[in-house]
Amino acid sequence: MTRQFHRIVQRVRAIDRRHPLPWNFLLTGFFITASLIDVTSGGWRNIAENPDVPVWLVTTMSLCFSVPLLWRRTHPFAVLLVMFPASVTNAWTGAVLQANLTLLVVLFNVALRTRLRTLLCSYALVVTPFIVTGFRYPAEQGAEQNIVPAAMSLALAAVGGIAVRTRKEYLASLVERARQLEIERDQQSMLAAAAERARIAREMHDIIGHNLSVITGLADGGRYAATKSPERAAQALDAIGTTSRQALAELRRLLDVLRDDPEDLELAPQPSLTDLDHLIKGVRAAGLPVRTTIHGRASLPPGRQLTVYRVIQEALTNTLKHGGPGSTSQIEISYEDGGAVTVTITDTGRGGTPSTEDGRGLPGMRERTSLYGGTLEAAPGPGPESGWRVHLHLPKESAHVPQDSDHLPQGESAPHRKEEPAP
Repeated sequence: MTRQFHRIVQRVRAIDRRHPLPWNFLLTGFFITASLIDVTSGGWRNIAENPDVPVWLVTTMSLCFSVPLLWRRTHPFAVLLVMFPASVTNAWTGAVLQANLTLLVVLFNVALRTRLRTLLCSYALVVTPFIVTGFRYPAEQGAEQNIVPAAMSLALAAVGGIAVRTRKEYLASLVERARQLEIERDQQSMLAAAAERARIAREMHDIIGHNLSVITGLADGGRYAATKSPERAAQALDAIGTTSRQALAELRRLLDVLRDDPEDLELAPQPSLTDLDHLIKGVRAAGLPVRTTIHGRASLPPGRQLTVYRVIQEALTNTLKHGGPGSTSQIEISYEDGGAVTVTITDTGRGGTPSTEDGRGLPGMRERTSLYGGTLEAAPGPGPESGWRVHLHLPKESAHVPQDSDHLPQGESAPHRKEEPAP
């Protein structure tokens, strides 16, 4: 029964919100009809202190109590001011019309829709006629017998209006909070999706771009060797097949992450510095001589190893794509105390700004570097034939708040000074 009553009340409120004017006319018409019936039937004389009040005056006061109710929602305090003279006249003449109870409705709307100061003034106005009645026509128990019950009834009407207003404001705040949370949730989802798209694009660029560059170099070398050295051409084809399968396997693992059901996902560690030899071997097989020099000994966290690996990979890929024939590359890695590392990759290619097709190479390197508070410089050398230079520096771990706990196992320590000449 309670739920059914609540549904009926909600439906009535919904109709009132959509069509307030018919409800206003209905309520106002009810009070006008009731007050006029009270006047024409003479029932007001049964409780009047002075039954000899002229009928025209009683009718006028009844209309003043009922007709202004039509505007009780939009201008409650103005309605109260219009009804106040009729209420004082009603108290002074002793008619004591029951239509005077409409002051409760008006005071309720004042409490519901206006400020506290207006409510206090309104309460003082509506109590005044009852005080006049109490002293002009005192009851047998005294004037307070008429004043106290009326003052308490008016106070309850005001408290009811305040309670309803508080509940409405609370519900409105909950609705607004829910709306803001939905907006924030959607924004967070969009930001997360954008970040994930950027991460996937960066990973695909690093994987596919590098391997395709190696395959292109091997294919070009195999074409030149096909006529003079079939064995070298066969070796190039074998290297192309191996590199293609590796690229396909890495791409499949990356795409498996996007599946809805990753229960059977095949996991593999991200590349680390221990995989640099394999990376450089593939680049050399593609025709780019690479010399490596390593200073110091250090053990970097997995995330930093991945950053260094990807930067070296991208620099070598750009040299393969843009360096031109006869280019060579040199990698110098310096480990410092506290986990700092500096990497410099230079080549003897044509130099100039690498014009990558998708424009994700250099931005991807800078994004990875910024994750650890590092700096990345990528620019052509000082002379026209000095090639391209990429300089990476990752500071000490204590100087950067985020700590590594992801991606891959701990890498091996680099030897104190290791030089591997180009073939």
